[in-house]
Amino acid sequence: MTTIRIPNVRRTSLTSVKARSSNPFESRNPAHDMRRHLVNKIAAVVVCVSFALAVIPLISLLTTVVMQGYARLSPYFLSVSMAGVYGGMNAGGIYHAIVGTVLVTGLATLISVPIGLGCAIYLVEYARGTRFARVTNFLVDVMTGIPSIVAGLFAAALFATFVSPAYRAGIMGAVALVVLMIPTVVRSSQEMLMLVPMELREASYALGVPHWRTIAKVVLRTAAPGLTTSIMLAIARVIGETAPLLMTVGVLHSINFNPFEGRLMTLPVYVYRQYSQGLAPCGGLENCVPTINFERAWAAALVLIIIVMILNIGARIISSLFSHNMR
Repeated sequence: MTTIRIPNVRRTSLTSVKARSSNPFESRNPAHDMRRHLVNKIAAVVVCVSFALAVIPLISLLTTVVMQGYARLSPYFLSVSMAGVYGGMNAGGIYHAIVGTVLVTGLATLISVPIGLGCAIYLVEYARGTRFARVTNFLVDVMTGIPSIVAGLFAAALFATFVSPAYRAGIMGAVALVVLMIPTVVRSSQEMLMLVPMELREASYALGVPHWRTIAKVVLRTAAPGLTTSIMLAIARVIGETAPLLMTVGVLHSINFNPFEGRLMTLPVYVYRQYSQGLAPCGGLENCVPTINFERAWAAALVLIIIVMILNIGARIISSLFSHNMR
């Protein structure tokens, strides 16, 4: 009878196998694990410090503006102008500056949004990948970084050439803001349109829908939330510009509802004008407030920040409504 010999196999306990296979990615080098944990802690600390460095100035700015401006802010301050106010009189408001800001910014929006959106549609839907599109994108990027004072100089030179060197009106400030708004609208709208899936366009073409109708009914409706946010952010970007408006719109202490004739006052210029005047002379005035100019400047700055916050919140609300209706 033949004897079968079984080789001597080293037995491994089941518990040790399970212990080794419980975490196959576990490192066998404790020093390497300590180094990894140390690098992870350092990276977390760096990120937290960077976040604090970014947030602390913002909180400090908002706190300073609120603390300095809330005392002067009142319904009276929002409903009167600076007509007839002089020295340290405890009077005057920003109604004329609010009217001027709305008129100038509204005109700039009406001019820049159709131009910027049309340019973005052309670059994405008709000229994508062409040399002309690359050149246009480069020029738009260059325009995005131009100083605001250059836009003011352009508007002043334009109206001085075609109207009169002494002409000052709200439309001049609107043209200066248009130069600053168009690149922002073009770039942001272009990015939103490029996010629309190409499959949606191809499905529309397969159904025999013309190109223009596909853009109007498919592409623009899909990108509507992002386009709305882009436009609102472009408005918030230019509403606080001061230098171009000082050169084009000028300064006015009364109310002017006509943006095509006469000077206008805007909130940024009002803040600059009041703060630059310094302490107000009393000259025997009753109830004189020497620091009235600083108080008006801080209160107007607070109103400007509130307007920008309302624009940003409105953009988010409109974007969410569009997104909800498209589902």
